[in-house]
Amino acid sequence: MADAKVIPFDDDRSRTGGSARPARRRSAAGGVRGQGTGPAAVSALPGQQDASKPQEEPERAGRPLGRDERAGWDRRIAGGLAFLRRRVTGEYDVDEFGYDEELTDQVLMSMLRPVYEKYFRVEVKGIENIPSEGGALIVSNHSGTLPLDGLMLQVAVHDNHPAGRHLRLLAADLVFVLPVVNELARKAGHTLACAEDAERLLRRGEVVGVMPEGFKGIGKPFGERYKLQRFGRGGFVSTALRAGVPIIPCSIVGAEEIYPMIGNSKTLARLLGFPYFPITPTFPWLGPLGAVPLPTKWTIQFGEPISTAGYPVEAAEDPMLMFNLTDQVREQIQHTLYKLLVQRRSVFF
Repeated sequence: MADAKVIPFDDDRSRTGGSARPARRRSAAGGVRGQGTGPAAVSALPGQQDASKPQEEPERAGRPLGRDERAGWDRRIAGGLAFLRRRVTGEYDVDEFGYDEELTDQVLMSMLRPVYEKYFRVEVKGIENIPSEGGALIVSNHSGTLPLDGLMLQVAVHDNHPAGRHLRLLAADLVFVLPVVNELARKAGHTLACAEDAERLLRRGEVVGVMPEGFKGIGKPFGERYKLQRFGRGGFVSTALRAGVPIIPCSIVGAEEIYPMIGNSKTLARLLGFPYFPITPTFPWLGPLGAVPLPTKWTIQFGEPISTAGYPVEAAEDPMLMFNLTDQVREQIQHTLYKLLVQRRSVFF
């Protein structure tokens, strides 16, 4: 749908062939300003309505809706209708992993953005450390009982990077066996946390995110908050070396306190097939209300990239090098976490 051209009602010069005394119209601020020309534009006395002029525009937030705003709403409506048409007719693209960029940008990101901006009030630092093009591997700590930190990290990269880059997260197997969650994860660009998929994405020039702590990090007790768990055997380092992309350490502060995990019902976890079943001060005692996260203040900081360009191809098979680089990334993330914790004034402000 094309935007309709708006012809000002007060522009009568082209029709009359000459200029006329300008009419005077009361502005939204209560003042009087010149508006329009032509014989139809006459000054209206207080309490009178000029029949030759259109009715006053409806007010929004105490003022008339301007032409630019009307045009903006027209564009939004047109874009929304076009989006729905493409959804119905199937005229949209997904990549080999199931990633739907249009759905992610227009729907999923729009749903996450109010949580990111208004609820957790995320502050982002070091976004310039993510390259504007080419592959990069972001390695982050993982916490919060539920994986909201991954979703907020995805919004942080897309909304703050000058190039609007998309983060492709590597997720655990459990994500892809849960109904509904599986489909949404695929659409949002997440893929299975395996070296083959990660390397393919990196070689294509994507920004890939991994949280090596896995369930050990996200399900750790509240008393161990901000203490990094093991990073595994360094598989992410090997993948970065093979693809020849930089490793970017990332530290997230604020996610640890959204669901303070004070207990873990292992029996329920085993029955449900979950790695843990959290018990928090509000869940399961308050029912569904207990699943609402606490509105903590978040900070996400991207550290300086660790280059892999100087290593030979066979370096990816060197276990000692894998251990050293993994430890370097882990220590950089841990050090930044401590620094951010010292700097923050409060968990909620």
